[in-house]
Amino acid sequence: MKKENSRPNILVVNDDGITAPGIKNLIEVMMELGNVVVVAPDGPQSGMGHAITIGKPLRFDRVDLYPGVEMYKCSGTPVDCVKLAVNKIFKGKKPDLCVSGINHGLNNSINVIYSGTMSAAVEGAIENIPSVGFSLDDFSEQADFSHCKRFIKTIALQVLEHGLPQATLLNVNFPNGADLKGIKICRQANAKWAEEFDERKDPHNRSYYWLTGVFQNNDKGEDTDVWALDNGYVSVVPVQFDLTAHHAIPVLNSWTFDVPPAVVAAPDGPSLG
Repeated sequence: MKKENSRPNILVVNDDGITAPGIKNLIEVMMELGNVVVVAPDGPQSGMGHAITIGKPLRFDRVDLYPGVEMYKCSGTPVDCVKLAVNKIFKGKKPDLCVSGINHGLNNSINVIYSGTMSAAVEGAIENIPSVGFSLDDFSEQADFSHCKRFIKTIALQVLEHGLPQATLLNVNFPNGADLKGIKICRQANAKWAEEFDERKDPHNRSYYWLTGVFQNNDKGEDTDVWALDNGYVSVVPVQFDLTAHHAIPVLNSWTFDVPPAVVAAPDGPSLG
């Protein structure tokens, strides 16, 4: 991939698959901003998190879905797509921007942990590429992404102009509906899924399970992504992939780790302390 006319090189990825409507809309916005390369899974990969393919071959093939766009479908995960793009298409010359999405369904709060969309963006950030994940609160294949585009363009332009802090990426979520009030810079809400497994029987009377659940927001703050989305704003959360709980280090340093000495066995006798 060569830079043309000094336009930025932009990598587009997703987890819903290369034919998903969300990625088509994201490609359309990115084509206004730079030279676009798309590497996306050949089928849905939602909920894959940061999984990578180990122990079996990875394949990626050129496809021609949209005129003027360099596109590849990949047999692996969203993270595999980013790794292959950096190593085999850009050949180590990093793109100027990595964008992931637009995901069908929110990736706010704790969902960022499970999201293939966000994990692809995280992998971009690990490669020191300014990266953003975009998600819309609509799981439908007929989802309307048009109201997201002006916000995506604005956010992408700001990232291209300013870059992002070291080891940081952006998690951007859109509420459903065209009447958006603006952008809110937020923190991740303290929320989780209260999960249940619906037990059913197959024709052989063996049990199998479908994961279900209810999203529970335990955070009443008005500075969170959940609050922003519930109140008609686009939420933008800066995310880091350093999972160190820095605040816990002083606590752990106050503990006493009195490890007993190792017991060494004598060659022909009882153990010696």
